[in-house]
Amino acid sequence: MDQRLTEFERLLAIMDTLRAQCPWDKEQTFDSLRHLTIEETYELSDAILKKDLTEIRKELGDLMLHLVFYSKLGEEAGSFGIADVLKGINEKLINRHPHIYGDVKVNSATDVKDNWEKIKLTEGRDSVLEGVPMSLPAMIKAYRIQDKVRGIGFDWDNATQVWEKVEEEIAELKHELQNGADKLKTELEFGDLMFALVNYARFIDVNPETALERTNRKFISRFKHLESAVNADGKKLHDMTLAEMDVYWEKAKQIVG
Repeated sequence: MDQRLTEFERLLAIMDTLRAQCPWDKEQTFDSLRHLTIEETYELSDAILKKDLTEIRKELGDLMLHLVFYSKLGEEAGSFGIADVLKGINEKLINRHPHIYGDVKVNSATDVKDNWEKIKLTEGRDSVLEGVPMSLPAMIKAYRIQDKVRGIGFDWDNATQVWEKVEEEIAELKHELQNGADKLKTELEFGDLMFALVNYARFIDVNPETALERTNRKFISRFKHLESAVNADGKKLHDMTLAEMDVYWEKAKQIVG
């Protein structure tokens, strides 16, 4: 038998055993597993950003367990089982790839994404935005919203237009700040600016969430180096001026890329 099928069957059998015999596994529900699944997803994300293939493999295994666990819960509820889950995704993939399993012609990956969104609307969805989870972090949600509406043609023509929108939003934010805008108005204008920047990132093929996370990690590494250097010199950060700290910061930037 195919080793993939052998190991998957083994996982299903282990899940059945754990659910029947393990006190902890017996107690789990969809709700109790939810936050753990989110945590596992972020751990996988960390491994991907680190390009650590060994950790990626391990984290994929953890997520696979969660998928099988949810399917087991669905089976016990008499609603669905793993076979239903797999059948559903198989049929969805075939239906949404008519250029592979049908006679539709495409010229690029963009054409494939556009067809994907159009097909979704034929599957009973009332809006192209229904597939964007409300609980997504705001920046990821903005990116997904923009990508979704692009699929049906609601988009700018080029990056230059989008950058002009960014500059327009910067000017509007400055205007509100200079004229003493209240907190809500300032927040709305700042949100408009961030939305425009996310849009620009999409046009220059940069994932804004990944870009910001890389900058976060770079800052953390540089600041930790700064702290080490300050401590090595027998100084304390809270006793230093910003100008003094900036000297160490510039050195950290040279060392930590």
